[in-house]
Amino acid sequence: ISSPIISKFDTLIALNQPSLDKFQNAVKADGLIIYESSTILNPPTRNDVEIIPVEAANEAAKLKNTRVMNMIILGAYLKKKPIISFETALEALKKVLPERYHHLIPLNKEAMEKGMELIEKIPST
Repeated sequence: ISSPIISKFDTLIALNQPSLDKFQNAVKADGLIIYESSTILNPPTRNDVEIIPVEAANEAAKLKNTRVMNMIILGAYLKKKPIISFETALEALKKVLPERYHHLIPLNKEAMEKGMELIEKIPST
């Protein structure tokens, strides 16, 4: 999400090629880029930031719900940069999701756990 207040970012999470192309140069040196590697065809080219590819779209398909791709990426990010706890993220879901979607919280939890698991196996560059 672009910000009118800051022009350099600590982290970029790119879910698609246009976002990666537009924002990768706005990440500070020694920053972090996490990108969805199964759909982004041209990976980041920076050598002054940590770059972590996550095959979130493929993993979401394995969970039989492609809409949890973002939760897989969130899990990966929280494993790498625990700015909030896993439990806090789950509690936030309960507060922001309308009651009619609470049945999806277990799937979102599973997706976040998958992202945390994936990032442990992925060598960063």
